[in-house]
Amino acid sequence: MQDRYTGDIGDFGKLGLLRQLASTGLSIGVNWYHTPDETHNSDGLHIGYLQKQDFRSCDPTLWSALGQIVSSGKREIAALEQNSVLDATYFGRLLASSSADKITRQAVRMDWHRQALQALHGCDIVFVDPDNGLMVPSADGTAKSNKFVLPYELAEYYNAGASIIYYQHKARRPDEFYIDQHRQLVSSGAFPGAASLGLKFTKTSLRYYFCAIRPEHVKALTSCVQQMMQSPWQYCFEQIL
Repeated sequence: MQDRYTGDIGDFGKLGLLRQLASTGLSIGVNWYHTPDETHNSDGLHIGYLQKQDFRSCDPTLWSALGQIVSSGKREIAALEQNSVLDATYFGRLLASSSADKITRQAVRMDWHRQALQALHGCDIVFVDPDNGLMVPSADGTAKSNKFVLPYELAEYYNAGASIIYYQHKARRPDEFYIDQHRQLVSSGAFPGAASLGLKFTKTSLRYYFCAIRPEHVKALTSCVQQMMQSPWQYCFEQIL
């Protein structure tokens, strides 16, 4: 997540989902996977949803709150960390790219993760928001690795007692590729007893939210998603898993 994305349609979708899940009474933790702003593309400009009533009907309170943030001109992740947007525990320490050697980058990453794990300990649900999603071999250990989440990081949240949700960007691959990728993750043995759930956000740029749900949270979370998919949110989301 980059500051320049704050308030865009991606935020509307993910925060809307988390607000629905928070209605179960389960506590939410958010790791933004905060990375420095890039300038090579126009990402973050997708704010046209703030002019459309179809989006407002999904969650008028969230729609208005994000509109105020965008109109203020102060598009920073910290602006989202208010109860009117989402009552949650947040970890926003910057995970910066580095020109250091691979070993140093890995050490910095491990320290960053330990701090995040400690900050979000005790949350029932932990949402992680990397720019791209699960780590891919071509980025592992490189300066671009901060744009991805590592499987062991997800597993440590899960085994500390949290159900996990992670953002996955959709590139030029079919849904089945990402569904299989998630199933392989959950069946790896690192998420004992986990149930899987997957949602696709279908507006503007396609994106996924995949869940590894702890047994004690399955009933509450699956019921919540079923209700969500019968609400105005069905305009934005499709359940794919």
